[in-house]
Amino acid sequence: MDEYPSGWAIGWTAFAGIMMIMGGVWWIISGIVAIANDTFFVVGEEYIFQFDTTTWGWIHLILGIIILISGFGLFTANVWARTVGVIIAVLWALVAFAWLPWYPVWAIVFIAVSIFVIWALTVHGHDIDAA
Repeated sequence: MDEYPSGWAIGWTAFAGIMMIMGGVWWIISGIVAIANDTFFVVGEEYIFQFDTTTWGWIHLILGIIILISGFGLFTANVWARTVGVIIAVLWALVAFAWLPWYPVWAIVFIAVSIFVIWALTVHGHDIDAA
């Protein structure tokens, strides 16, 4: 392996960090909206993972804060940030899957983004240490 990582490797890790920061902010905002106004989000179909909208708000708020902190931690090149980032991205995908009845398009987008984040952190995450 080369002593210096490629720009692509650093770029994918930076992409993962930026996506986590943006996703964390989005989840925080949607969590605050769900807590403040529980009639804002309307479910269309019967779904097995149906919770109260306020419960989803708290889940989104807490998960969004953790995603945001982990996204900022990726830019410090810490191993803990990559490890937490992968774990949180898996939880992010699971929560987005369970959130499908409320906003199906956004849930699918967040599942796809979390898969890219997991890939970037597991394949190229260690390369940012050398940079």
